[in-house]
Amino acid sequence: MIHWQSIDTVLFDMDGTLLDLRYDNHVWNELLPRHYSAVHGVATSDASDRLTSHMRDIAGSIQFYCLDYWARHTQLDLMAPHREATHLIRWRPNAQPFVRAVRASGRRAFLVTNAHRNSIDIKHLHSGVGHELDIVVSSHDYGEPKESQGFWRALMAAHPFDPARTLFIDDNHQVLDAARRFGIGQVLSIQQPDSSRPHRNVVDFAAIDDFGGHMPDTTAE
Repeated sequence: MIHWQSIDTVLFDMDGTLLDLRYDNHVWNELLPRHYSAVHGVATSDASDRLTSHMRDIAGSIQFYCLDYWARHTQLDLMAPHREATHLIRWRPNAQPFVRAVRASGRRAFLVTNAHRNSIDIKHLHSGVGHELDIVVSSHDYGEPKESQGFWRALMAAHPFDPARTLFIDDNHQVLDAARRFGIGQVLSIQQPDSSRPHRNVVDFAAIDDFGGHMPDTTAE
């Protein structure tokens, strides 16, 4: 599935790819509505409906992923629910050994995420994810999400790579489509980003689940 002889650089998404998306889904879909309900005096179901509606309105924008934006919009301490659920921050199956094998093979491994830097920091604190990659990039560094071609142009300008000899792994299919349109040579989806939810039926992209069966050789080909 992965043609390693054609790959020099591997770009990894974080949430739902390297790390279990269960954490983020719990924070945003369960804890945040509870916090919003307590502060604003509305029913938790109403809080959930309001937040979900606004998420749909701004999906795919940089604001959707911005903790500063959501703090202003909700008038909440956004890091409070994030701190509350840190026991759910964990690597997906064999993701950490996979990243280490990529680097041991002589290939470059970048973390390329839409997550806000504060989100990256708390996940790094509890998983060490930042230590495993050569470079950690947030789309907030460039002011454009990975769904935008502007993000990919900015990434290549800051950290030059050959798109045709690059593998990109992400659970977001809009992002994978943007990467493919930019010219990324190989793109892969994830079948089960959230360990608490069923496997997805991925149609438009090749997809993997456990990284263990897809390790590169320890020396670059």
